[in-house]
Amino acid sequence: MDQDKKIALLIDCDNVSHKSIEGVINELSKYGKVNIRHAYGNWKSDSMKGWEEKLHPYAIKPIQQFVYTTGKNATDAAMIIDAMDLLYTQKIDAFALMTSDSDFTPLVMRILSNGITVYGFGEKKTPPPFVKACSQFIFTENLETAEDEEYKSSKNGNSKKSRNELRGDTGLVKLLRTAVEQSAGEDGWSHLGQVGQYISNNTSFSPVNYGYKKLGELIRACDLFQIQMRNENSVMYIKDKKN
Repeated sequence: MDQDKKIALLIDCDNVSHKSIEGVINELSKYGKVNIRHAYGNWKSDSMKGWEEKLHPYAIKPIQQFVYTTGKNATDAAMIIDAMDLLYTQKIDAFALMTSDSDFTPLVMRILSNGITVYGFGEKKTPPPFVKACSQFIFTENLETAEDEEYKSSKNGNSKKSRNELRGDTGLVKLLRTAVEQSAGEDGWSHLGQVGQYISNNTSFSPVNYGYKKLGELIRACDLFQIQMRNENSVMYIKDKKN
């Protein structure tokens, strides 16, 4: 990955938990530098206390949005306006939108039309249109950090999916098999990097949503593919076992 890639992180604090911000920033660090970090919301509201405590440690700039009219979401409008300003005034290589609100789907599509990657982060309640629109989407529950024992125990449901659970996900199995088939060379084997590239070009899939940090780990866990390690065990090649 290009570690000089400039990423703008825009956070809809009204619709996503503060507990996952460390995980989100760590995930984005795989793809570049998060140079811009803006968090939107009404900072006079008691519901923003959790986010307020995260601003200084993670160098996040708060953007104040007053509620002028009942039923109108000023936060959405501010995020959209800022995103478009950044799109045309800054040299941004990728956007990261942290929200569970599908109203941002048109914004994602507009940014993508400029050839810019959009990473999405939202809770599991996030509507499918927004999830699927993003270049990659990760559920924030899988990135939350345990702040105490009670919270840690409540996260047991987000552990790695088992072999049987992975195989029982028909959508996942179809995606993996299609990607491997489309990436196969003349010898029938597929380079893992090319498999991952095919997946990222066609879906918002992330192995993190299944409890795995890397695609290779998920491939090993599902046990659907033969595996060969080449170039002194540094490169993984895979082939569907059913073939």
